[in-house]
Amino acid sequence: MRRQLLLFLISVISCFIISVKAQTVPPQVPESVVFAGQKITFDRADLRERMDRELIAFTYSHNMSTLMIKRANRLFPEIEPILKRMGVPDDFKYLMVIESNLDPQAVSGAGAAGLWQFTQATGREYGLEVNANIDERYNTVKATEAACKFLLKAYGKYQNWMTVAASYNGGQQGMDRRIEQQHQTDAMDMWLVDETSRYMFRVIAAKMMFENPALFGFSFKREDLYPYIPIKEQIKITDPIEDLVKFAEDHGITYADLKRANLWLRETKLNNKSHRTYYIDIPDVKAQYYNPSKTKVHNPAWVTR
Repeated sequence: MRRQLLLFLISVISCFIISVKAQTVPPQVPESVVFAGQKITFDRADLRERMDRELIAFTYSHNMSTLMIKRANRLFPEIEPILKRMGVPDDFKYLMVIESNLDPQAVSGAGAAGLWQFTQATGREYGLEVNANIDERYNTVKATEAACKFLLKAYGKYQNWMTVAASYNGGQQGMDRRIEQQHQTDAMDMWLVDETSRYMFRVIAAKMMFENPALFGFSFKREDLYPYIPIKEQIKITDPIEDLVKFAEDHGITYADLKRANLWLRETKLNNKSHRTYYIDIPDVKAQYYNPSKTKVHNPAWVTR
């Protein structure tokens, strides 16, 4: 009897899942989109099919797509002003989405780290300190500033934002070679490795999903979104700190609180033998306790119920 009941329940759940999937269909490929002020038209067969592939992927990757929108409510309020200050189009926050799924602790198999997925070498090239004690690839502000420097340098070369996006994935040297070999300046007209070729369309698909989640079958309440945790104060540091646990306690927080707000601190001490200036964020720990029904919504389009 129990076995029959179990089989019946499995059958009902399976039918429900199939029904839900059947009701969720990917959005149609639009005639055109605007990314970073640049109009992209999907009137060529390969462009339309490449865009369609990524729209399908975003629609059915519900676990990761859901997490990205939840995390964006916390991260976009911090990222957007930096892009504006640095003179980078706001749409490039979606490149960060693609790079890390908005996981500040993301590490790739190749060792790229943080929200913008810098390798150690590229991070250092764009001014980030990267070693066993300090890894500024995990510093949201500094890593975003470094990404902006990369993007602006690339735009100075290519004068095409989609080519800039492709170069972030494939590297500027690789893009330079392909431009010389193929006599094209728009990455969408080039033959690229599959990962880089898909990358541009994934960024566009991310923009479409974040601007209209319902179009992809996603429905959120404000309670579903992660709140922004404000910083209570920044402590200017020019000397070594032998014990960050004690440092945290002296400022009324736990070491775990300190780490969550300062992922770039990689050990339980700050060596700082050269007496560089660092700023350590002290989070408002009271703000971590909140009423989900009063979560501040960064983008009203994310809340559909």
